[in-house]
Amino acid sequence: MTLIVKNQYVVSGLTGDIIGAAMEVHNQLGPGFLESVYDEALAVELAQRKIKFERQKELPVYYKQHYVKKFVCDFVVDNKIIVEVKAISTLSEIDRVQLTSYLKASGTEIGLLLNFGGRSLEFKRMIYSKENRQNQCLSEMD
Repeated sequence: MTLIVKNQYVVSGLTGDIIGAAMEVHNQLGPGFLESVYDEALAVELAQRKIKFERQKELPVYYKQHYVKKFVCDFVVDNKIIVEVKAISTLSEIDRVQLTSYLKASGTEIGLLLNFGGRSLEFKRMIYSKENRQNQCLSEMD
């Protein structure tokens, strides 16, 4: 996972900043709202912390240079990290697969799943390695 070795400080610092923003949102709102509420609140918190992001970014998928589909992710932070927001009881394999699809479609290596649905914030950091894309290597870090 070369990205982690080369840019460990940048990635861990930025993911830490995003998680910190999400924790603040969860501390202020608690569980029980719709995903869209947490999405809006996280956008406010990221902006207040001066963290660059795009919302609802389209990620096109191509097959043999033909456009076949597009995904829309919740956030792309600093053109480096895809962030997917959830408000469910617990993250599932379906949520991990969704983020993996976004990482593959975008060519991005780092993703965060943020779940505001529990009593405390649940998050998963996911790394999709460029070196092992043919093997679809994905590692997950809590």
